[in-house]
Amino acid sequence: MLRSSRGVAPTPRVVMKVFLLRSFHNGPLRRVHPTSYYHSFVRPSRSMYLSQELIHQLAHRRFASFFPKVLARAVKVPAYIGGGAAAVSSYVAYKVEEATNFSHEKLAQLKDFAHNIKSKLSDAFGRHDDSNNDGGGGKEENAATAALLASMSGGDSGSPGAGGKDEDEDGEEDEGEDNTEYEILNLTKQMIEIRAILNKVDSSSANLTLPSIVVIGSQSSGKSSVLESIVGKEFLPKGSNMVTRRPIELTLVNTAGATETTADFPSLRAYNIKDFNEVKRILMELNMAVPSSEAVSADPIQLTIKSSRVPDLSLVDLPGYIQVEAADQPLELKSKIRQLCETYLAEPNIILAISAADVDLANSSALRASKVADPKGTRTIGVITKLDLVDAARAREILNSKKYPLKMGYVGVITRAPTATSKFFEASSKQGLFARKDPKETEVEHTRSFERNYFRENKAAFANCQVSTKKLREKLISILEFSMSEALEPTSRLIHQELDDTSYLFKVEFNDRQLTPKSYLLNNVDVLKLAIKELQEKFNRYELKSILKADLDQRVLDLLATRYWKDDNLQDLTAKKTDKDESSALYWHKKLELSSGSLTKIGVGRVSTSLVTSAILKELENVLDLTQLKNHDLIKELVNNTAVNVLNAKYYSTADQVENCIKPFKYEIDLEERDWSLAHEHTTKLIREEIRQCSERLQAIKNMIGGRKLSQVMTYLKQDVGHQETLGFSALLLERGKEAAFLEKRSHLLNFRLKMLKNKCHSTADKDLCPEVFLNAVSDKLTSTAVLFLNVELLSDFFYNFPIELDRKLTGLSDEQVELFAKEDPRIARHIDLQKRKDLLELALERIDSILMYKRSYKNAKG
Repeated sequence: MLRSSRGVAPTPRVVMKVFLLRSFHNGPLRRVHPTSYYHSFVRPSRSMYLSQELIHQLAHRRFASFFPKVLARAVKVPAYIGGGAAAVSSYVAYKVEEATNFSHEKLAQLKDFAHNIKSKLSDAFGRHDDSNNDGGGGKEENAATAALLASMSGGDSGSPGAGGKDEDEDGEEDEGEDNTEYEILNLTKQMIEIRAILNKVDSSSANLTLPSIVVIGSQSSGKSSVLESIVGKEFLPKGSNMVTRRPIELTLVNTAGATETTADFPSLRAYNIKDFNEVKRILMELNMAVPSSEAVSADPIQLTIKSSRVPDLSLVDLPGYIQVEAADQPLELKSKIRQLCETYLAEPNIILAISAADVDLANSSALRASKVADPKGTRTIGVITKLDLVDAARAREILNSKKYPLKMGYVGVITRAPTATSKFFEASSKQGLFARKDPKETEVEHTRSFERNYFRENKAAFANCQVSTKKLREKLISILEFSMSEALEPTSRLIHQELDDTSYLFKVEFNDRQLTPKSYLLNNVDVLKLAIKELQEKFNRYELKSILKADLDQRVLDLLATRYWKDDNLQDLTAKKTDKDESSALYWHKKLELSSGSLTKIGVGRVSTSLVTSAILKELENVLDLTQLKNHDLIKELVNNTAVNVLNAKYYSTADQVENCIKPFKYEIDLEERDWSLAHEHTTKLIREEIRQCSERLQAIKNMIGGRKLSQVMTYLKQDVGHQETLGFSALLLERGKEAAFLEKRSHLLNFRLKMLKNKCHSTADKDLCPEVFLNAVSDKLTSTAVLFLNVELLSDFFYNFPIELDRKLTGLSDEQVELFAKEDPRIARHIDLQKRKDLLELALERIDSILMYKRSYKNAKG
């Protein structure tokens, strides 16, 4: 533990590393502001050195101040307690030993901590000073940092072979186990998160981003195998033909404590995929979806891999360079690949140029492309694959190449272990033994094992070279951290400018009114619920009765037209009933019973329930059209489906209940005089309305073809009943003539029946003579009975359960669905997008500023 009460305080940069390292090793990062963490146990100081001698002084002071206190307490114990003397002396000895152990333990912890952060600080600041300082200032700063690290690590100079804990007896790095993930700084994770935020911002500025590592190389150079070695899983599609046709934006996220490696495809909304054969299949399908006529596409595939065994990195895998187009590939494919790669190779991205050791670097497509994008070689890391295919001396010459120098140097790796029967190795040789694969190992694990053994056996040949996948991962972590850190300040300025422009637009267009897809949806649903409550008050039993009565009235008119108004002896109904007319009276009585049975047996329960449910859905549609939801087809469909489900739940039971209740009317119908009087009045109105409609339609036909022409056609139709000749009349004209003749006859008959109603239909005793009144009275009985049960069984249930079911459906919607619904309205979509852009810019700026604050505090501490 570092204490500010004694000795010299560490610098803010060191404290930041302490904070990040502790956060990483203790599990998931708690959101504690590093500055407050720093001030909680460190008193700021401008000193940069913490010597080993000072550390020993800290320990001895603690012991020296503690021992006299214990001894003084022991002296104060009464001498007459003889039995307790032995216990006191034992206690004193125990506390003395405890204090000594405590001092040595804290000293060891401090040394370990200093050694852990030494390499990180050396990489981050040493590389920066080497590349940006030509004078002596950078050397002095490196020397100061080295002195600080040396003092904190207990005399370790930081040079190779100095006896660090990760080195073997010969002073060489032990490649036995790759523990890179345990050394990852949370700073890189934070900056990758910032980059992910910026990628969500639809910005016109191409510079509004942080660097990624772009992987380029020719086909079969081992590009995919390098990425799989970094991840530790086989997941990239491979094949003899060109299989990488779209950029793959790969984000590696270190999840401390995770037991499994998972993959996400955010654009496909596919998450937590554990089977990497499935990942490979998805990537293959997405790549093969690009037609052969185009061969490559600039539309990227976003893939996120989470594991406790991967570093925090942001990588982009690009289609491999080709030398000659195949017969089935477009002639411009080579140029299209080059143009696509140039887009990603632009600053500030880091270039990972993959070249095979068995191919001359002069012919390397990756180095040629990186030379164009990065002429000075300051952003390029050379990766030499397949080192096992050339002898060690040749491999060392490639890695130390002076003909094609790169500021960040070259790293050698082995991306694919050879088989035990490979022609390059004899089965009895050491390499041949290394190539034997354990059946329990995956291909990636086998390759890593082969790589470790190969470089351990050839450590003398590669003494001054950077080799192994572990070294590549460490280098990528350090370089990405440094590159992102350097890009923070210019990115921060661009974000400030974008945020000012976005805030101004948001103020002008929407007056800074906050709106989220969910709040917009819920507000409109609340308006809908209020409208439905008003509908419930209006849609009562009287409304139900009018709907059902209107339908039954039409059925009565149809029944009368079919059974009565076509009868040639309809005039007999006007005659007075006498004894001689018994047969005729019986005829009309039976006819009325049949007509009444036809009306009561039409399935009133089903008909009435269908009418009411259709009416509710129609009214609900009208209500939606009066709200802002009218612009959202998806929401309207959801509301309609919910209403249908609620109504269907009670549909059959309601229909059966209504049918059972009207069953007595199928056998006998008793009418009171009051019922007859109401039916008489209503029937008179119906017939008058029917006469009016007939007259309007007849007048419309006259207006259409002319009164004189219509008279000629109707006269002809009356004379030529068989219609053998047309006399120059068209088929349409004859059809209109027939319709006019029917309407004229119907109007005459209806007027005759209207007079009958006025003169003779005064009581229930005249029901056989007045079927119109009787059937109307029956339909009124059916309507009243059906409405009573429809209101109780269907309407009450619907208006109670519909809002509950609608809330349940809305709660089950995902955020993506809610946003999709809200964005159906173009203005709302603009509002949400602009606000989301503003919020993302503010979040990115806040995180960038928090990191920049640490950098400034470090510079101020250096003076």
